Amino acid sequence: MLSVVIPVKDERDNVRPVADRVREALRDAGPWELVFVDDGSTDGTFAALESVAAVDSRIKVVRLRRNFGQSAATQAGLDAATGDVVATLDGDLQNDPADIPRMMAKLDEGFDAVLGLREKRQDKLLVRKVPSLVANRVIRRVLGIPFKDFGCALRVMRRDVADGLELYGEMHRFITALILQQGARVTQVPVTHHPRTAGQSKYNLTRTVRVVLDLMTVKFLGSYQTRPMHVFGSLGLGCIALGFLSAVTSVVMKYTTGPGMTANPLFLIGAVAALTGVQFLSLGLVGEVLTRVYFESQGKRHYTVRERRNLDAGPAPLRRAA
Repeated sequence: MLSVVIPVKDERDNVRPVADRVREALRDAGPWELVFVDDGSTDGTFAALESVAAVDSRIKVVRLRRNFGQSAATQAGLDAATGDVVATLDGDLQNDPADIPRMMAKLDEGFDAVLGLREKRQDKLLVRKVPSLVANRVIRRVLGIPFKDFGCALRVMRRDVADGLELYGEMHRFITALILQQGARVTQVPVTHHPRTAGQSKYNLTRTVRVVLDLMTVKFLGSYQTRPMHVFGSLGLGCIALGFLSAVTSVVMKYTTGPGMTANPLFLIGAVAALTGVQFLSLGLVGEVLTRVYFESQGKRHYTVRERRNLDAGPAPLRRAA
């Protein structure tokens, strides 16, 4: 079964058209459900959701107590979804549900997730397109991911991939990176993008700072979550080496060209660098302990399994030598 997850915030005028579009697009797609998540709307969106859910039992509604943000709303939708395949899209009608069956067909080619690529974006140039272009390029460079569009909310993924997502803060922008970190096979296909016809966009340029901070978080989690000492220890050893070099230089200068050690700024720099290095090493040790607490206390594993073979058959019988 297919589950379509749509988080909405103050999209009253778009609720019924979105439901109609999904119903039309999935007419021949087999069993499906549509999960709306109302992220603290104040414009009557929930009443509109109740109206469409009352006439179609396949439409489910999750109402959050307040506005928790798109990441939390998306996670709530994924938690409520019951399908073997999960699709996500925005509730502003800019994503076209008609692309979902074509993306589902891509899963049959062996992919675990299929992402949308908005080739002809119907957004404002300076406010949406240019910042998105810059952000996508930076994300590609930092994370080493080849895909072009990380902001498209239209995506289709298998259930096990969706279950592996844990969205906090505003990590919905990095779902692509989080999926790839699971080792999933991912592809991206062009999708249709429509101009917004109702409601108001929640996007503004102030999100740029949050994107940069979240990018640092994703990079750290992807590269060093299970080995924090490698990053903090490297910084610590680098600072200690710098401190030692500064101290030696100040001693050499005392007995050659001057000035004395107490009047030489290199001595102070060396002392501060050495202390900073010790703090980084201590932070790495604390991180190692927290990593083990995080995984062991919850029974988590720091790896993911794609498939298993013959694990329930028991041990193979021993053969006697001829």
